[in-house]
Amino acid sequence: MELNSLKKRRRFNSAIQVVSSLSALLGLAALLWILLVVLQRGVGALNWDFFTKLPTPPGIIGGGLANAIVGTLLITLLAAIWGTPLGILAGVYLAEYGKGTKIAVIIRSMTNILIGIPSIIVGVFVYALIVLPSKTFSAYAGAASLAIIMLPVVVRTTEDMLSMVPNALREAGLSLGAPNWRVILQIVFRAARGGLLTGILLAVARVSGETAPLLFTALNSTFWMHSLNEPIANLTVTIFNYAMSPYADWKSQAWGASLLIMGAVLILNIAARLAFKERSRAK
Repeated sequence: MELNSLKKRRRFNSAIQVVSSLSALLGLAALLWILLVVLQRGVGALNWDFFTKLPTPPGIIGGGLANAIVGTLLITLLAAIWGTPLGILAGVYLAEYGKGTKIAVIIRSMTNILIGIPSIIVGVFVYALIVLPSKTFSAYAGAASLAIIMLPVVVRTTEDMLSMVPNALREAGLSLGAPNWRVILQIVFRAARGGLLTGILLAVARVSGETAPLLFTALNSTFWMHSLNEPIANLTVTIFNYAMSPYADWKSQAWGASLLIMGAVLILNIAARLAFKERSRAK
């Protein structure tokens, strides 16, 4: 009986391994297929004009997406400036000051809920909060929506990374007479810097391809931006508009913009992996 039971378990284990391997290969094949298709269709649109010129009117061939590239970088930078400090501070509170408190439990639960909220809901919220009162779409509103999406990712990553730092390091700093805030900044943060950087990069990669919230907040523009308090061009909404158009040149530029975003996200993910790997080696 025991031999038969052992054989059944081994067969079941082998079957699960085969199914898991096939599932992993299927996911990898789908990812490679997407990468190859975007690369094949988008590389032809990448030229000097694509990066330096403004969009042309409908039906006219040529032009580029220079304003959308700059607008995307600006919105993402603003979102990182707003969302990263708040996320790190909240993560520090959860990991260092609020352990076991009811407030920490509430914050952690709200963070988990915020991670699962669809991005379009965040866009509608910021639309009601900023766009309607100001009566204009703006870079501020777009950055605010992306910052809200970034916030829970940074909070969770910061809490997890700081919690992984051994308490012996904290005790050593406190035993030397250093205040708690200095121990956190100069000892705990240094020990977790790789993980913190990973969380920030992943949060930026998370929002770099968002379209729905920007439709309600930043909208789009075919001109250079003169103020942060006006509609601003961005790649994701431009891809949405161009892909739905009947013009072949616009569709080609949409593929080029998709390749640009995909490459940026891929670079950020690789950088995050390398940062986490460096932190693991340092340990």
